[in-house]
This record gives sequence, structure tokens and C-alpha cells, in this order.
Amino acid sequence: MALFDFDELTLRRGTASLKWDTIDNPDVIPLWVADMDFRTAPEITAALEERVKSGIFGYVDIPSEYYRALSSWFLRRHGWRIIPDQVIVTSGVVPAISAIIKAFTHPGDGVILQTPAYNCFFSSIRNNGCRQFDNPLVRIEKDSTFTYDIEFEDLERLAADPRNKLLILCNPHNPTGRVWTRKELEEIRDICSRHSVKIVSDEIHCELTHPGYEYTPFASVDPTAIICCSPSKAFNTAGLQIANIIAPLPSDRYAIDRAINDNEVCDVNPFGVVGLIAAYDKGELWLSSLKQYLEDNRKMLIDELTHSFPDWEICDSQATYLAWIDVSRSGLDGDMVEKILLEEAKVKVSSGGGYGAKDFIRINYATSRIRLAEALRRMKNSLK
Repeated sequence: MALFDFDELTLRRGTASLKWDTIDNPDVIPLWVADMDFRTAPEITAALEERVKSGIFGYVDIPSEYYRALSSWFLRRHGWRIIPDQVIVTSGVVPAISAIIKAFTHPGDGVILQTPAYNCFFSSIRNNGCRQFDNPLVRIEKDSTFTYDIEFEDLERLAADPRNKLLILCNPHNPTGRVWTRKELEEIRDICSRHSVKIVSDEIHCELTHPGYEYTPFASVDPTAIICCSPSKAFNTAGLQIANIIAPLPSDRYAIDRAINDNEVCDVNPFGVVGLIAAYDKGELWLSSLKQYLEDNRKMLIDELTHSFPDWEICDSQATYLAWIDVSRSGLDGDMVEKILLEEAKVKVSSGGGYGAKDFIRINYATSRIRLAEALRRMKNSLK
């Protein structure tokens, strides 16, 4: 018998869920925004319930146990030793990225982005008055699928441009699911170092690698780099609003701390603190079971889509629970497919247009297998 019931048909409608309750039609199966339909690790729930018993939810002072749990987790699993004094705690990775852009740029400066990219990166750059300079990933055909590589010559050209002050790295990459190798990360480090371009690495998906792939912390190849991480994706705790910025250089920490306070995201949720400690101290078995369930879902998704939609090309993802799919050979773009699936199949997916790739869709398969199977059945019938 399975230790954890990922097959449970959790009922999220009516819980003020962004994923479920922003869709008017109650018959729609949502496979879009990147949160999971699974209950989090029971150890996290138990820790939160114990915290609720106090009945007092005032401002929180980050305890030493928080830094111990964070450091222990990354050292144990990834060989990366995080020094507590180098950690800035904030409410989320997106606010962290925005504050870091503010800390190291002025309006009009350039920020390099490797596209397609997570949609909030675009708005974080724009909201800080900066200019976006794209370093598009190169599509590499691979048997019946494809993957992506980095165009290093173009990255060198962009880094050499004095207007560009910062590179946002996504490791592993969202939405393509690419897990960067140590050699690739070293090349990024060397290019940016030559041209004094600051690097911030979003590593929020680091625990969700697929079998055969290993996440390399960018800090292990560049000890001066700024890293953003959170347990929210791996443990389905985005609503607890907690994230960490690891900034080894004192001058960087000073600049980021000022920007964090300028953006008024210096106070965090006490439940986020409790949740992180429980996740990193007691959630490893749950995470291992989750990853196996997600892998089985991924295989089912690929099998069904390959059979039902031979014109669709599915990226050979190496991490995340998000399938990245080129629909252009069907004669439709991502917006059209998203619209048809919502109206005809009652299935909500994400158009790739929001990530800078109009011919793609993104499907979140982190849901119960029976619900995923029903969504795929509906898709087949609506688009056949």
C-alpha cells in the first residue's frame, strides 16, 4: 500500500484557489498555473496545525532552526553549504527577483533573459523600468522530440554590451524543463564574469528533476552568485509565501536588503517559516514518492498525446511537472489551442505566448492520475 495518496481527488474549488476558482465553469479541469493538486507532506500539515494552536499570528522573527533546516537540506541533498548569515528571507521568488533587479540596475539598464522564459520575469524587468535583452535558447532536434541548448556566442555578445547589467538564470529552466549541466553553468559564469554582468539564479524547481538528471546548484560553480530558492514548488506550499535569497557578498546583501525594504517584502508569513522547517526536516520521503508519481503521470501524458496528437511535438523535459509542447504543425498556435480546449474540452492549459513562444502550450500534469486521464480524454475528443 502506498504511503501517500496522490490518487486522491482533492476538492479545491471553493477554497479561493487561483488555479480552480478563477475559472467560472465548474466543469473545467485546470492544468495551467504551476501548483499541484496534491495535499502537501503530512509532516508539514501537522507542523502548521500545531502552530495554529497558539492562536497568535503576529510578526515573525526567523528562528535559528529555520537556517539550520535550510542549510542541512541543501548540504545533504546537493552538496551545497548555505551560510545562514548570507540568507535574506522574503515572501517569494518573484518578489526576490524584482528586488534584485532594483538593487543592481537603474531604469533603462538591460537585463538578459533566456527565452522562452517564466512569464513573471518579463514583468519584473518591465516594472523596474529596465530593458529586456533576449538570449533565445536554441532548439535541438532529438529523435522524435527536442530539447534546448544555450546560444553562448549570443550570450557573450549581450554580456559585452555595457547596457546589460544582469542575467536572470533559471536552473532548472521553466518552461522548457531543461536541467543545465555543470559545464554549461561554468560557461555562463565565465562569460558574465568577463563582462561584469551580475547573475541571479532562480532555482525554485531544483527538487523536481526527472530520473537520470541531477540539479547542479549554480553556487557550486560560482560562489559569489545570487541564488533564489523556496520549497514551494516541490512541496506545494506557494500560498505560505516564503523564499530565500542567498547572497555571499556583503555588498550584494546590503544592496538587496535595501531593495527588499524599498519593495516592502521584508516581512514573511509565520506559517511559511514553520512549513519550510517541516519540509526540509521531515519531508524527504514524501518528496521521493511524489517524484515517482509525477514521473508516471509524465509517461502517461506523453503516450496519450503522442497517440492522439501526432502533429504535436513534446519537449524532452528534464525537470518540473510542466509539459512544454509545440503545436504549430497542427496549424494552430498556442492561444488558439488554449481557447479550443477551454471551450470545447473544458480543460484549461497555458498558451506559450505568455512565455514568449506563441506556437506552444504548457500543461501542468501534477494532479491525480484519474483526473489527468479524463482531461486527456476530453482533449482528444475536442481536437481530433
